[in-house]
Amino acid sequence: MEWHDTDAAGHQHHSAVLRWVEAAEAELLRSVGCARLFGRTPRVRHEVDYRSRVFFGDEVETTLRVEALGRSSLTYAFDVACSDRPVASGRLVIVHAPSATGGAEPWPEDVRAALGPIVTATPA
Repeated sequence: MEWHDTDAAGHQHHSAVLRWVEAAEAELLRSVGCARLFGRTPRVRHEVDYRSRVFFGDEVETTLRVEALGRSSLTYAFDVACSDRPVASGRLVIVHAPSATGGAEPWPEDVRAALGPIVTATPA
C-alpha cells in the first residue's frame, strides 16, 4: 500500500479499495482482449465491507470475479487480502455505455464471449 492510499489515521483510505478493484478490472479486461471498454463502462453501484486495516508498506492482493453478466450490466465480486487476512470484500456493478451521450446498451457479442465463460456465481 502506498502513502497516498492512507487516511489521517494511517490506514487505508476507504477509496483505496475501489482503486485496487479497478486496477484488477483493468488487468482482467486486458487479459481477455476487452481493453477497448475503458471509458465505456460507468460504475452504477458499489458496496464494500471493510474487514481490517492495512498500513503504508503492507502488500495487498485483490481478487476480482465476474459474478453476473446481464443484458447491459456486469457485476464483479471482489476480495482484498493482506497476508491471507481479509481486508475488504464487496461488489461493483458497471454498465456498457459506449456513447458519451447515450444510455446503457447491450454488451457486444465478443465481450459476452470473453466474459460470459468466467461468470462464477449468480447473485441472490
